[in-house]
Amino acid sequence: MSGAAFVREAVITHDAALRVLAAAVGQAQSIGIRVNVAVVDTAGRLAGFVRMPGAFLVSIDMACRKARSAAGLGIEPELAEQILAHEDRRVREGLMQHPDFSLIRGGLPLRIDGELIGAIGVSGGSESQDAACAQAGVAAITGETT
Repeated sequence: MSGAAFVREAVITHDAALRVLAAAVGQAQSIGIRVNVAVVDTAGRLAGFVRMPGAFLVSIDMACRKARSAAGLGIEPELAEQILAHEDRRVREGLMQHPDFSLIRGGLPLRIDGELIGAIGVSGGSESQDAACAQAGVAAITGETT
């Protein structure tokens, strides 16, 4: 079989997913909130999940949705929102109806050496709190902070 018949793809390991989850939960604890945290691979398949006791139940699905959206787009919600601002209304409305799409902050792609390996989604606090927890998760494997 020719090498052109398939594409190799990086994927998040279970060790990395655990580090991401732990860092996001640690950030949530430090700011006094309870969250749900989902880590997915590049295809949006769940690689890890944590629900802190007392976190909102509805936030379970939202954390997963934020992670799948970040993995599917490979960009942050802020950038997606900027891009969509220049699209027709029907495009924006169509995307908003998709079950794996969200512009709500708290979902971030996970990249190693520029290559997408998955994404994190956090839900349970305010948007800025969720985003801070997600960023802590990213930093746990990349060392990058914003």
